[in-house]
Amino acid sequence: MLNSLSIFERVIRDLPIDRSLTRQDLCVDSFLLQQDHELSVYYSPIGEYINRSAKIVFIGITPGFEQMRIAYEEAADAFHHGATIEETSKIVKYSASFAGPMRRNLTVMLDELGLNQLLEIPSTAALFHTHQELLHMTSILRHPVFYRDKNYTGHQPKIDRSPLLQHYAYEHFAAELNQLPHPVILVPFGRVVESTVRTLLHQGRIKKHTVLFGFPHPSGANGHRKRQFEENKDYLMKQLVSYFRI
Repeated sequence: MLNSLSIFERVIRDLPIDRSLTRQDLCVDSFLLQQDHELSVYYSPIGEYINRSAKIVFIGITPGFEQMRIAYEEAADAFHHGATIEETSKIVKYSASFAGPMRRNLTVMLDELGLNQLLEIPSTAALFHTHQELLHMTSILRHPVFYRDKNYTGHQPKIDRSPLLQHYAYEHFAAELNQLPHPVILVPFGRVVESTVRTLLHQGRIKKHTVLFGFPHPSGANGHRKRQFEENKDYLMKQLVSYFRI
């Protein structure tokens, strides 16, 4: 699959590397992919690298502006230091995806489920660093989507009411998952992502994987995270164990 980063490389090289990037730098026509009414989709290098050797896949709705900013800053810095397109794609993926407190919440829950032991690694925090070969990260809408210039949350409008969003979720996302050659553990973040994965499985548009349905969204904004985790913990552990028995 063509790496679109090569198309945007020259524009990214022109971005400043001596300061934090802003919306005025990134939410511009140079990076605008599509617009539909009050929805805007912008390119981000965060979605280019696909780890085909992964055993576990984290799935969000769409990269927010903060992830978008980090992705561009990492890409500009990598190009500045002579990295290739492929090297830059990988650096961006593991630096920007689900960056911030979300990673900490995520690894705490996954370690409590014993995933680190099943993978034979010290902690699932290592998936972002020393054991990147085990992890792929993506979103059902792989490029940043904004509604009225704010991060799209999956609700306004709903994906099934927008042909634009349906195309990304049911075509692009499905095609990305189908590049993974073996069954993996899918970890959907939140109900919107769960619903999309269920639809794709039901329609036979993606291969059968082990899915951690009911895994709480790791965002700090999810005030029900700990309760949801305790309620679903036994089921989630059984799903993980069943995968490693195959």
